[in-house]
Amino acid sequence: MSMLICGRFGPHCERYIQQALRRHHPQQVRCTVPRNHALFKSSSSSQQSIFLISERGLWRLHHAHKNRSSRYLLSARGHLLVLGNQRNVVTWTRITKALMRPRNIIITGLVGTGALISQKIEAVKRQFPDLDWMKEYLPESEAVRSLMNSIQSAASQLSLPEKGFISNHLPKLKDAAVIEGLKSWWEENAGKNSASVLSEDQTGTTHKNTVPLIGFGRSGATAASSKKNPEKERLEQVQEEMIQIQIRYQKEIDRLIKENKDLRKSLMLKEVKSGRKRSMRKSLIDMYSDVLDELERYDSSYNTQDNLPRVVVVGDQSSGKTSVLEMIVQARIFPRGSGEMMTRSPVKVTLSEGPYHVASFKDSSREFDLTKESDLAALRKEVELRMKASVGDGETVSQESIAMTVKGPGLQRMVLVDLPGIISTETSVMAPETKNNIRKMVKGHMENPNAIILCIQDGALDAERSNVTDLVSQMDPTGKRTIFVLTKVDLAESNLYNPDRIKSILEGRLFPMKALGYFAVVTGRGNQNDSIQEIKNYEEHFFRNSKLFKDGVLKPTQMGTQSMSMAVSELFWKMVRETVEQQADAFKATRFNLETEWKNTFPRQRELDREELFEKAKGDILDEIINLGQLTPKQWEEAFYNKLWDRSSSYFFESIYLPAAQTENSGVFNTTVDIKLKQWADNMLPKKCVEVGWDTLHDEFLKIVEKDKKNKGHDEIFDQLKVAVIEASKNKHQWDSKAEDSLRVIQVNTLEDRSVTDKQQWDSAVKFMEETVKARLQQTQEKMKELTGPGKWEQWTHWKTKTQDHRNRGAAKGELEKILSAEPDHKSNLNSDELTTVRRNLQTNGIEVTNDFIRETWYHVYRQFFLNKALGQCQECRKGFYYYQKGFSDSGLECNDVVLFWRLQRMLQITSNALRQQVINNEARRLERIIKEVLDEFGEDRETLTKLLTGPRVQLAEELKKVRQIQEKLEEFIQALNKEK
Repeated sequence: MSMLICGRFGPHCERYIQQALRRHHPQQVRCTVPRNHALFKSSSSSQQSIFLISERGLWRLHHAHKNRSSRYLLSARGHLLVLGNQRNVVTWTRITKALMRPRNIIITGLVGTGALISQKIEAVKRQFPDLDWMKEYLPESEAVRSLMNSIQSAASQLSLPEKGFISNHLPKLKDAAVIEGLKSWWEENAGKNSASVLSEDQTGTTHKNTVPLIGFGRSGATAASSKKNPEKERLEQVQEEMIQIQIRYQKEIDRLIKENKDLRKSLMLKEVKSGRKRSMRKSLIDMYSDVLDELERYDSSYNTQDNLPRVVVVGDQSSGKTSVLEMIVQARIFPRGSGEMMTRSPVKVTLSEGPYHVASFKDSSREFDLTKESDLAALRKEVELRMKASVGDGETVSQESIAMTVKGPGLQRMVLVDLPGIISTETSVMAPETKNNIRKMVKGHMENPNAIILCIQDGALDAERSNVTDLVSQMDPTGKRTIFVLTKVDLAESNLYNPDRIKSILEGRLFPMKALGYFAVVTGRGNQNDSIQEIKNYEEHFFRNSKLFKDGVLKPTQMGTQSMSMAVSELFWKMVRETVEQQADAFKATRFNLETEWKNTFPRQRELDREELFEKAKGDILDEIINLGQLTPKQWEEAFYNKLWDRSSSYFFESIYLPAAQTENSGVFNTTVDIKLKQWADNMLPKKCVEVGWDTLHDEFLKIVEKDKKNKGHDEIFDQLKVAVIEASKNKHQWDSKAEDSLRVIQVNTLEDRSVTDKQQWDSAVKFMEETVKARLQQTQEKMKELTGPGKWEQWTHWKTKTQDHRNRGAAKGELEKILSAEPDHKSNLNSDELTTVRRNLQTNGIEVTNDFIRETWYHVYRQFFLNKALGQCQECRKGFYYYQKGFSDSGLECNDVVLFWRLQRMLQITSNALRQQVINNEARRLERIIKEVLDEFGEDRETLTKLLTGPRVQLAEELKKVRQIQEKLEEFIQALNKEK
């Protein structure tokens, strides 16, 4: 019979057992007693039995049979007791068998396993980081809590196996190979300090016919195994389990998102097929984004009046800032570059949930499908073009924001603003002050006390090279609205970065700034062509196998873009709920103040903003252009006649009439006139008439506008706008190109006609000539007076004196008038002898002048003489119509000048009539159409309107309108927010 006795004994137990065995059973093969256990193995019988007796059980057996002689029993003090007879041995054997029954063994194992599981659960709980500070911002991990409850429930509900389980399985251990494997397992787990009866004896022989020790509770093998498995291995195991839990949790979320997306698609497709449209109200985030857009237009400088939250993404250049935003958006939507500045202006991205992953700009109706690479490339190109367009000449960055909306399933609802990266040095291709402009821009966005600062730090670079952390610490010294994100953690690990420094960064001990949360993310593998899903898979794989995570540097709640995105979204909406009502109250008070100011300043005027004023001015201008049709044909023709003669009179006098009037006889006069009139009509006159018609049309329109200013209800605020519209329409208005050719034909035919048909026409021509000559004579006399100085009467009455030049002019004038008196038919030019004579006569009087001085004086003297002569001829020809009809044969009267003026007057009248017809039929309508186009252009150009419609009244009305719009949108958003709560 074999016996196995197990218990806790003293250090002398082995020696006593060996002595007893040698004395009573010399055939005992081997006996080795470990420190805490006693094992007996005997092979004297073919039937093997195993006995397991604990120290307490052995003590009870000893006292139960203390009056009997005992054999092979050990006392608790290490002395061997010998049993008195074989009957006692059988009794103790039965007791031992009872203890070794399978149900007792299994119950004991369950109790020990339950205790071990409880200890493991407590160890797992102790490894969890302290997340109390995140309870307000991050959702609790229900999956982890459910798993822990499941483990505890499973431990308490384990059922016992069927009877005979051990007896059915132990015989399988008879195989030598199995026994040898179990022996190896025991040797590996026993440890150096554990002695086993399965080890070799002193002779070096090994017993294959042995079984390993079966222990329960805190046995020696368990203690040795715990020494073999350090705390680090248990931590790694717990971390691996946490990673698996997070992976399963994320897969479940992805599955639910996909199902939700499919359901919403099915619903929309069903509505399209049925033809029924469901009224969709704006989502909360879209309403909130509209409020931010209104605030931005109201105050583009982001001063303290705009205190609504938005997520401001800041970081050093190339720190992965834009990549983090793309991971949140789940699409590669921004331009890509290597080592150069790509973000040149703020990009405001509004994230919202939707059935399809699409993006669009605020000022465009086009949607980009973010699941298609072609649309992604087009979107990146559009963003790049908008950034370049917003940057002014000689600048590198711009303050103008680009507004974009991204919708998709599973996106966290929030508003993010991506800003240019902070730089340390300005390169040669950058504009001066670029570094300061970027810092000023970033500060302007972070100064909002409710803006959430998403601080991006490159984990692959030395912490001492960071610029953004100092700036963030200045804007948010307490860290109440800052979330810190450490990027490129994979590069930090591969570069053997000091884990302690990474840990100190994520615990907020290394940088001078403070933050609500610290996260570590991986936003790519350095390949710009990787999709978002590939990057997410890489991030998941890295954190699952990261040495930093297994060493305890990274905590599960600090890893991954998903955790960071959820934390940012939760903080965003928390701050929105806390601040939006305060902002609404502030604008309500502002509105009341502005309305009070308007009532006190402009009590009798309507509150018209710039757009409403422009619409009113637009109507007035169009009414005034219509009033051009109210002008009579006579008014048009008179306007054209006067302006045309005013433009052409100088050329007619200097180039046609004066040269022809100095001819010898009437035949030469008429020939000269015909030649010059033909040249004038073919070349210059038609073009000049078109110019006159264009100017007259716009002058008449301007007269109507000026006349409106004298009305009682005139509003001076429109004057600047009307003048700008008139000038712009002038620049765009072009006269019909065919008008010039038609005018040429009419004018040539009219000027060739010399026949004056009646006395009325003759008298009209004489009057026209007389008025014209008198006007020219008056101009010439005024010029002569200016040259010769004031007369005697003027000198006495106005206390004026003549200068020496005036005296010289007067003396030269007197000498030249003598020549004309002596020769009334003198030519228009002086010959050299006459110049010499005049000069010598002046020298005799002590006056020295040059020939040019004399010629200049002669021009005005002769002109005055000629005009007086022509005026006298007009008087003579006033009654010469009868002689004209006779051909001036016997009268000696020459009235060819009157005929010339009649031809000119007739040409002016016919040309004026032709221009009037062109205006009424074509040009007035063309001008009206052009003015409408100009008004439409002005209406679309807010900058131009701001310059043209200005003043205290406009500014106050404009501000009042914006405040009302913002307040209304805020109240609408608050109502929707309260309903969602």
